[in-house]
Amino acid sequence: MTRVPRVLSIAGTDPTGGAGLQADLKAIAAHDGYGMAVVTAVVAQNTHGVRSVHVPDVRVLRDQLNAVSDDVEVDAVKVGMLGTAAVVREVTDWLRTTRPPFVVVDPVMVATSGDRLLDAEGEQAMTALLADADLVTPNRPELTVLARLAGVDAADPVVAARGVAAAWEVIVLAKGGHAGGDRSDDVLVAPDGRTRVFTAPRVVTDNTHGTGCSLSSAIATLVARHGDWEIAVGGAKAWLTAALRGADALRVGSGNGPVDHGAVLRAALPAPRSTDAWWADVRELLDATIETPFLRGLADGTLDQDVFAGYLAQDVHYLRAYGRHLAAIAARSTGDAAATWRRAALGCDEEAARLHHRRLAGTHADDPVHPTCAGYLAHLDAAAAHPDVAVLAAAVLPCFRVYAWVGAELGTAPPDHPFADWVTAYRDEEFAASSARVTAMVEELADVADPAVRGAMAWAFRTSTRWELAFFRMPYDLGGDRTSSTSSDPPDTVHRIQV
Repeated sequence: MTRVPRVLSIAGTDPTGGAGLQADLKAIAAHDGYGMAVVTAVVAQNTHGVRSVHVPDVRVLRDQLNAVSDDVEVDAVKVGMLGTAAVVREVTDWLRTTRPPFVVVDPVMVATSGDRLLDAEGEQAMTALLADADLVTPNRPELTVLARLAGVDAADPVVAARGVAAAWEVIVLAKGGHAGGDRSDDVLVAPDGRTRVFTAPRVVTDNTHGTGCSLSSAIATLVARHGDWEIAVGGAKAWLTAALRGADALRVGSGNGPVDHGAVLRAALPAPRSTDAWWADVRELLDATIETPFLRGLADGTLDQDVFAGYLAQDVHYLRAYGRHLAAIAARSTGDAAATWRRAALGCDEEAARLHHRRLAGTHADDPVHPTCAGYLAHLDAAAAHPDVAVLAAAVLPCFRVYAWVGAELGTAPPDHPFADWVTAYRDEEFAASSARVTAMVEELADVADPAVRGAMAWAFRTSTRWELAFFRMPYDLGGDRTSSTSSDPPDTVHRIQV
């Protein structure tokens, strides 16, 4: 397995997270690197520009640098904003002492907003730093400054890059982000003058804050992995193009916003589903459910018939009320969703009349509502009172999901099994398909819900799943005191703060 590159960023900060160290660490992580950070300057900036810069004493900088290199083997270094000549000299001295395998310098002199980020003395000190770099990634204004320092007067960026590359024996990436046209082409220039052009369509967006920081950090991570500058630049450029395409959707700030560092990774992963997160959250409850004596006895056929009949009597009470809740959701839904909820409500009525009543055979037909059943129904009533029907939909979902899951866990019963009809009902393919359809509809409701409603849905789902566990434990308590508390909380509930 390829080792995760350990990449150190030496740069200033951005409290809005779009540039500087924060952007560097995101870009490194986006390329599966382990990011480290040394602060050169604390920058008060946002998407509109830089407000102030505080440069700590260089002794603090050196202590940070040594703390890293004394302990960690660094595979690549990205150097960003340095701010002053003293900082430039300190970083240069450290690089000469430690000799990291790969050094990428983003010569942060002029921000995208136009703010100057390095003073004149610092620009002059930068020439010594470039001699210890492997790759330098200036934007157009910065390339102009470097070309002037190299004694090159050229309006053509490639000619200017050749002059800089030859002057300091460094590879130069002349970026095309500031050029016009429908393409944004970067030119990689070697010290001997050889070039390679990396082409990409121009992404039309005002949200380009931190592109230089992000690109250089991505290159540093990729070159540490592949050991090849052209592969690193090509891969980083493709990633940045995708990050730019996703920038507008971030809606970070009201000015020149950041790129979307997670765009490529997000596209490669399945879309996060709220219902999957809820299901994972109740894993312990599910494990406890399948281990209840009732379900173990049902599976192996040893369950007492009278205990089973007592359970069915409570299930009849539950299904009658549950069907009304499903019908209520249908009434507050439209189109195919409303039809699906209506079919589910009718299915509850049919189930109560057909399988339950046949099994009860009069032995428990008059059983009153047990406190556990009453508590579960009170919980559903509370969910139904929420202004958003999505909360009730989340509350009724565990009855579908848990029963379908239990059916899969129980397996197939032989024909002579005393509860073969019931086990078969659990495993019914049509019911499993119905469970999947309802889950998809609840997922759609969660997608459009605001965080407060989504949180209420998660709580309703979790609480219903606790009640499902309590319901399967209930049959062995049916001989006890049925006048006990009808608390709206299921047994063993752990109360959690809702946010």
